Amino acid sequence: MTNSIKRAIYPGTFDPITNGHLDIIKRACNMFDEVVVAVASSDEKKPVFDLETRIAMIKAVTTSFPKIKVVGFNTLLVSLSNELDANIIIRGLRAVSDFEYELQMGYANSSLKKELETIYLMPSLSNAFISSSVVRSLLKFDGKIDHLVPPEVVQYIKTQGL
Repeated sequence: MTNSIKRAIYPGTFDPITNGHLDIIKRACNMFDEVVVAVASSDEKKPVFDLETRIAMIKAVTTSFPKIKVVGFNTLLVSLSNELDANIIIRGLRAVSDFEYELQMGYANSSLKKELETIYLMPSLSNAFISSSVVRSLLKFDGKIDHLVPPEVVQYIKTQGL
């Protein structure tokens, strides 16, 4: 890094942000001077919430976190890391099934930018089963999600009629 700020990027689709994501963000804030939550447009994943809505929900959830910056992106993660002058990527691992994919992505990113390091964090046990896809499945059937996502997300979804 060319500056003395320890900046990390926590990329993801965040469709929507969950308590598991927030757990990782809180812990990353304890390790770094700045954590950039990078919201991927991920058109190929066909997210339920548009990019602006996902960014707005994350901003609503992280207002009390002074070390957080939220950005949207539609580029290679390596390109974003160059733009933000950040050589650390944070990724969450819930289960062994996540590991193989994350390992491949970490190696692919490293092959494109040797200085790029990926740090894997496990969510707290109470959040280990939570995923955005579980939340989306529950939303589809008007199921209860308030134990899976921050209160701001529940409120946001209610006020937006989503």
